[in-house]
Amino acid sequence: MSGDAKPRIGDLPREEWTPEAREVFAFWGEPDAYEQGSKTHMTMTMAQHPQLALAYNTFGKHILLTSTIAVRPRELIVLRCAWHLKCAYEWHYHVKYGIAAGLTMEEIAAIRDGPGSPVWHGKEEDRLVLTAVDELIRESVLSDATWNALSKIFDKRQIMDLLFTIGNYVMLGWAAGSMDVPVEGDVDLIGFDLKTRSGNPPAATFRPQEEEVS
Repeated sequence: MSGDAKPRIGDLPREEWTPEAREVFAFWGEPDAYEQGSKTHMTMTMAQHPQLALAYNTFGKHILLTSTIAVRPRELIVLRCAWHLKCAYEWHYHVKYGIAAGLTMEEIAAIRDGPGSPVWHGKEEDRLVLTAVDELIRESVLSDATWNALSKIFDKRQIMDLLFTIGNYVMLGWAAGSMDVPVEGDVDLIGFDLKTRSGNPPAATFRPQEEEVS
């Protein structure tokens, strides 16, 4: 967050819960969300603009559930983007999703150091995915060397999904940071140092509908 006393946009007030806004609440299948609203600040903030939210969620559903790239490289992408953008909202949730995708805490810690970390030795796919994130954020284009290396691992559709996944989470990081969307107050917040409020180790969490497609 930028340091403001409160979010810049905030959750949609109950008196403005139109049928279109309720579709946003319920999009991801959260129980009772259509009637009671979502428990997540990001969803309740996006419901301020239902047309944008539903269009974005349709794209996001592909990124999360029908993408041609596996969950593990996706979570590497999200966490590296969150680290670059210092997006606490993305980082907190995707540490847990990353654990569910099979990432170890050592690997999640090494995401902060980037593709040059010795943790990625012998893990060429992981190293290349992190390299792709770094190149796109820093240079806005992949180098020929990285493109050619990725082409030996991923097919054309997978590379396309990889590029759009990186773009998606950079865009989401910009939005969450600029709108000052807070992490929910009742969660055991995971910091960039991977420490939690409670002192307990972070635990795996699946997104709705994701266990069966992981």
